[in-house]
Parts: sequence; structure tokens; C-alpha cells
Amino acid sequence: MLPDRFDTARLILRPIAAADAPSIFAAYAQDPEVVRFVIWRPHRTLADTEAYINGCISEPSDQSRSYVLIARTDGQLLGAFALRQPEAHRLDCGYVLARPHWRRGLMTEALSEVADWAMRQGDIWRIGAVCDVENLASARVMEKSGLEREGILRRWLVHPNISPEPRDCFSYAKCR
Repeated sequence: MLPDRFDTARLILRPIAAADAPSIFAAYAQDPEVVRFVIWRPHRTLADTEAYINGCISEPSDQSRSYVLIARTDGQLLGAFALRQPEAHRLDCGYVLARPHWRRGLMTEALSEVADWAMRQGDIWRIGAVCDVENLASARVMEKSGLEREGILRRWLVHPNISPEPRDCFSYAKCR
């Protein structure tokens, strides 16, 4: 079962909720620079963000969980973190962070906590993620969080904000 919450020194990761829509829309969902390397287009309206959240909430919580990153200091919503369990022995994840909070180690802090939690679970043997080969900031987050680069997955994902064609991605994982 995926946890309801993660806590770090500076962050709380809690399940996404419908009430988060205005904060998500304002913080990052409409920012083309933030969503450049994700698999969805920038949100044009609050309704786009509400539909995204409804999709997250409708996923079975034992297979997929979307969290928001909340700053402990002021309760501000900073980003999101998705954790998926496609098979009983492994987890996949993805994340996004509002631009004013880049380069502060926040996503490394969040991913490190989640990866460490995963490695303490008796039935989880692997947590992994991919990033576009041009997304060096995300690659660095994964490396600093203890995930190792496994290789390049050719023509792996479509990043619609870059190209309609599938793009090469680095594969990262932490295994026990």
C-alpha cells in the first residue's frame, strides 16, 4: 500500500486534493518552462487543472498516488510527486516543481525520502524513473537521491512540449 504521507525536514508530501487546483494552476501547471519535459501540455484554464486532479484522485490508491509538496514553513504548495506501483515488486515515480523553488534541493529531498522508504519495504525491490536526455536537472536530482543511471531508452516517451515524436530518455533506478 502506498503511504498517505511523507515528511522531510522542509516538506510534507500529502495526497493531492480537489482544493489544490488553484494553487497548482498558479504555481506551475501553466508555466511552459516548468512543463517542458513532462508528458502533458501547459494548462490553459483552471478547468484543465481540475480535470488533471480528478484523474489523479480516480486512480486506485494501492497502484498510483499523486502527492503535492507543501512547504513546512508557510504551507505553500511547491510541486507534485507521482508514485506508481505497476507491479508488486517495483515503483515508478515522476515529479514537477514550481520554478521559484528550483535549485534549492527540494525535489532531491523529496525523492530521497520516497526512495529510502521504498527500499525499507520488504516487497519492493526497485524504484525508478526516466527523464528526457536533455533534462539534465532531473537527471541530477535522481543521481543525488541515490538512483543510478541504467542506460538510455530509445524513443521512449513523447514530450509534447518539445516534439510529437517519442524521445530518448535516461533510465534511473535504486534497487536492493
